Amino acid sequence: MPDEDACIRDWRRLLPVGVRPYCERAPLAALFLGISSGFPYALIGATLTTRLAQDGIDKKTVTAFSLAFLVYNLKFLWAWMVDGLRLPLLERFGQRVSWLWLSGVLVMAAVLNLALVDPRADLAATVSAALLVGIAGATFDIVIDAYRIELLEPRQLGVGAGMSQYGWRIGSVAAGALALVIAQRGGWEWAYGACTAFALPAMLTALAMGEPARHREPSHRGGLAELWRSIVDPLLEFFARRGALLLLAFILLHKIGDTLANLTFRLLFNDLGYSNDEIAIYDVGMGFWAYLIGIFIGGVLYARLGMRRSVMISLLLMAVSNLSFAGLATIGHSNWAMAAAIGFENIASGIGGVTVVAYFSALCDLRYTASQYALISAGASVLGRLATGTSAGALIESIGYVQFYLLTTLLALPGIALFAWLVRRGDARE
Repeated sequence: MPDEDACIRDWRRLLPVGVRPYCERAPLAALFLGISSGFPYALIGATLTTRLAQDGIDKKTVTAFSLAFLVYNLKFLWAWMVDGLRLPLLERFGQRVSWLWLSGVLVMAAVLNLALVDPRADLAATVSAALLVGIAGATFDIVIDAYRIELLEPRQLGVGAGMSQYGWRIGSVAAGALALVIAQRGGWEWAYGACTAFALPAMLTALAMGEPARHREPSHRGGLAELWRSIVDPLLEFFARRGALLLLAFILLHKIGDTLANLTFRLLFNDLGYSNDEIAIYDVGMGFWAYLIGIFIGGVLYARLGMRRSVMISLLLMAVSNLSFAGLATIGHSNWAMAAAIGFENIASGIGGVTVVAYFSALCDLRYTASQYALISAGASVLGRLATGTSAGALIESIGYVQFYLLTTLLALPGIALFAWLVRRGDARE
């Protein structure tokens, strides 16, 4: 309605110029989408690691659970369904909206299932439950990412990436902290059950915003030939680009050190004797605010320095941040050292979350938004997850935490070199 829109514009004029883009409808929607996107990841990541460690599960088995995250890295295999297949009973609400509602319900059911298993009594059932959360969460992610990219105008991609990262951190931190607090007092079953509510922000956002204006309806309506094209065309378009293989190598390698380190932090905290309350205050609480600061800095860097320089700075900071945990492992149980390590790591991650996500979002062809972003985001951490699940625990037991975090710093260097090469070749343009 014109009058309502005019009132909104008048209200935004009262805000500082740099803040106004964040208060537009699409970036605000990206915030709520991010909240729902972050919580399943947290529940099978740090939260499940803490749960298993407290149940006395050995380190090798705990880190092997990170293989559940591999489902996120395989989501491009079925992302084409989100682009191309219609849901019979919900299709009248739109392709993106109907899939978002369905995947939200599936996530809630999977998390409830994980709440009801007992790792000490049946480890195999816990593995299966974690995998189901991974599958449902990955599907939720596919839809949320496509919905966000198509909802945002091109000028809003950087702001939208920042708001999405704000939301992702709010959702993951709030779910992680809520789970720790409730588990301390009522058990893990109640903790996981309460966290299912974090699926609602995205589902309600879809109800309020409706189908994205930039969404392109799939051309196929059945038939094996058209179905096959919906699977292969997104891949063919990506690999037909100049420098596609070099770009793919960067996507695969740029975050390997960061991913390998991040999924072992809770093991370090447990071995250093930190309590659940200390973890909630410093890792979850302080890390949350540090990440928000990093996102703000990332937005400023992206706006003032452009894509190439801001991405390069974020890659360097994420590599160096792993050194802070080598320092923490050397010092031992110290709340100040933990606060410093968590603060630096989360600021670096926040900066990278804006710059790299905006870059990856801009790489997508709008004809294949769900498929291509799923391919890119899945590839971004697959090697780190494989390494964590198959060797991180054994490496820590063999060489210790200090040498392990030094190794993760070295593993970040190939990604930095590849991006520099992309810039030099002209394949990473503004």
